[in-house]
Amino acid sequence: MQLPEPHPDALAASSQLRQLIAAEIAQHSGWIPFSRFMELALYAPTFGYYSGGAQKLGRDGDFTTAPEITPLFGAALARVAADLIAQTAPQIMEFGAGSGKLAFDILSELGAMGVHVEQYTILDLSGELRARQEHLLRDFPQVVWQQQMPHAYSGLVIGNEVLDAMPVELVVKTATGWQQRGVGIDVGDNGFCWIDRPCGMEATALVAQIPQADALPIGYLTEVHPAAQGFMYSLADMLQAGHRLHGQGSAAIFIDYGFPAAEFYLDQRTQGTLMCHYRHHAHPEPFYLPGLQDITAHVDFTAMAQAALDGGLELLGYASQAGFLMAAGIGELLLRTSPDDAMRYLPQANAVQKLISPAEMGELFKVLIVGRDIDLAPALLRNDRSHRL
Repeated sequence: MQLPEPHPDALAASSQLRQLIAAEIAQHSGWIPFSRFMELALYAPTFGYYSGGAQKLGRDGDFTTAPEITPLFGAALARVAADLIAQTAPQIMEFGAGSGKLAFDILSELGAMGVHVEQYTILDLSGELRARQEHLLRDFPQVVWQQQMPHAYSGLVIGNEVLDAMPVELVVKTATGWQQRGVGIDVGDNGFCWIDRPCGMEATALVAQIPQADALPIGYLTEVHPAAQGFMYSLADMLQAGHRLHGQGSAAIFIDYGFPAAEFYLDQRTQGTLMCHYRHHAHPEPFYLPGLQDITAHVDFTAMAQAALDGGLELLGYASQAGFLMAAGIGELLLRTSPDDAMRYLPQANAVQKLISPAEMGELFKVLIVGRDIDLAPALLRNDRSHRL
């Protein structure tokens, strides 16, 4: 692969993480599930991609998210937030807040609307990103940081591109049944290699959720999502406890790229959706420079919705990002800048187009809203696709 060369210090850190992963593989008889490899590559203390110090977002990082593209994304989300927190507690919790730009834009827009937020809680595992968040959000005293979910919570929860970064299991269909793909040591070049083993109990249960798994072709490789499903169960427990404690409903909005199960596990998607991001280059090699690149997989939104339902929450809505943002009023927000002012209007219009165009982020990205004792605005329900889940 022709990718930009990392700094020597970054290479040294990656080498240390590689040794850490190799040691764990050795401790487990030469094999760990891919989910564990992905967890270490992304979240190992000091050296993991999200727990280390490398810049991840923006021009000098590895990828760009919607809040980095335009503040109108956060402003549109703030309009939805204003309606939802009016039905519950004036609190917002954001998972994986990135640079803090989304929190900044939401709080700025809510402030302009005269909507008071008592507390804006950020849960983020990245030390480098937290430092950026603290700097950007220094004028918002209601922002606090926590390391883990509280037991009980009432309010609004937001997760933008969070579910896709949770470790996945890889499973492959063979002539003798489904196998779990894991990682071993490649003695030849002191790297890693793929090793398939019969599925364990958890992987077997997750494969059973794949629509028409028996009809998929031999060699079909895909992901299942135990960590993200577990997260949704924990989220449901937290919101249910908040309801019991405070008597208030809550809502959670997740925005990410992915599909409902019927589209995720299509016959022709034979190699799954796993993808890596390094310096704005996308490639499919998770063993490349561990700790220096992001590793992601598309979200199975059916599995996420089902986990929330199993946890006692309600499915409030599911839509494309384009449908959600248009219903939230991003078009009206864009028109705050006069089209006659071409120098200011055209860059913003181009940014909005990127967010809503079916050829860009508008269709690939979806919005899942779950909760309890909360009603969505009629405009949001007009674009609802919950029947596709």
